Amino acid sequence: MALELGHEPSHAADDFIVGEGNRLAYAHVLSFPRWAAPLTLIEGPASSGKSHLARIWAELADAAYATPETAEDLSRGAGAGPLVVEDADRAGYDEAALFHLLNQSMRDHRPMLLTAREPVANWPFTTNDLKSRARLAAHFTVALSSDIQLSQMFVKLFGDRQVSVDPKIIAYLVARMERSPDEAVALAGLMDRMALERGTAISRGIAAEALALRGAKRDDHQLALAFSDADGADEAEGLEGDTDE
Repeated sequence: MALELGHEPSHAADDFIVGEGNRLAYAHVLSFPRWAAPLTLIEGPASSGKSHLARIWAELADAAYATPETAEDLSRGAGAGPLVVEDADRAGYDEAALFHLLNQSMRDHRPMLLTAREPVANWPFTTNDLKSRARLAAHFTVALSSDIQLSQMFVKLFGDRQVSVDPKIIAYLVARMERSPDEAVALAGLMDRMALERGTAISRGIAAEALALRGAKRDDHQLALAFSDADGADEAEGLEGDTDE
């Protein structure tokens, strides 16, 4: 029986994987305090390195972290210390509190770094002023841009779990997987669990099985969405048929 004891991913600056898809954001973070503007927004998909960059900057700037629970108190204060606001687009921040924090950053030159998965236009807020201020931030997007960077990500993910994997297996994964950092995280975790349960090292066979399982899961999800869409269309058609002439 495999026991999930957990692991702590490394967020050290030396462990950040720099590639074409994140080089500008990484350089900007390291350039602090020589920022041209106090507010920075880093946007990118899940597991693309936004939190890692935020952690690097937080240590460099001695920044505090805002949370949905503390944002309102922080917005009422007059603090000028650097601040990190992670997942600004989906963590459930109070709209007024986030607006005041952005105002503080621009008015008082309070250094602030925000992270988000979605472009500002898609943020779930109704206050146009909040979005307009977020658009004034120094804006950087992060993404995995090459097979080399994706391979390096696997090396780090397995290293965080204290697992050594043959580079040929990593190359096998990169050539066949869905190309996203979130998928790399899911595959690394799945293969680690499978190897622990079987008491073996991670092999090409385990890699192939993990790819198949992840592919089947995506297919099931797509099938469920298709059925949902079809049911909705049938329901709409039935309603139209029931309409009196």
